[in-house]
Amino acid sequence: MSTLTPEIARLSLAERIQLVEDLWDSIAAEASHSLPLTEEQLAELQRRAQAHKEHPGAAIPWEQVRAELGGRVG
Repeated sequence: MSTLTPEIARLSLAERIQLVEDLWDSIAAEASHSLPLTEEQLAELQRRAQAHKEHPGAAIPWEQVRAELGGRVG
């Protein structure tokens, strides 16, 4: 059973994905000020930052990931 409003249900898949991204960005912007990280989360972020420092070429740019996912979906 879908709980989407009729307006959202009429959006294309790509538009709904964009909507989710926009919603997530707005939540993240607010949450960064009101939801502190746990010690475990902070440690994981630090681990990932260090891994990136050591191997920056291993990262995949978000634009590339998004384009590849868009190709699969759209």
